Amino acid sequence: MTDEFEDRHGFPCGTNAIRAADHDDQAAARRLAQVAPVSADLITFYDSIGDVTWPDVGNGHFLEPAVDVLHRLQEHCITETGPGRKIHGLVIGSTGGGPAYVAGRDGAVYRTRTASLDEPELDKVADDLRQFLELLEHALTLFIADGGTGNP
Repeated sequence: MTDEFEDRHGFPCGTNAIRAADHDDQAAARRLAQVAPVSADLITFYDSIGDVTWPDVGNGHFLEPAVDVLHRLQEHCITETGPGRKIHGLVIGSTGGGPAYVAGRDGAVYRTRTASLDEPELDKVADDLRQFLELLEHALTLFIADGGTGNP
């Protein structure tokens, strides 16, 4: 990915990484499970993965560490998602262009249409975390193959 990146984009590739969870990440995931209505899959994810930082894939993809999700929850409460805003969710990451990824209580993942969380309009991008992670993997595959964005 890095060999052709600068030729294609005109600037050097940044650090794109998936960081393994450490003890602090795992403790934050357990705390998140205690204080918020989250899917078991999200807690399992955070037990293994600290964060995902892909600034150069498409417009960028970022899955925040559990400690940041927990901090946002403590500051701003839960974002209401879904039709009629009856589903509660947590902001778990974002694209490099501003829209946020929100995990619903039922495990579905949504993307905001804008960067604002004040009155977010959301689109469902995946039925569950597994499907969402597969979409991110597909975006990475497209980007490596031909520089395509492949945003979920």
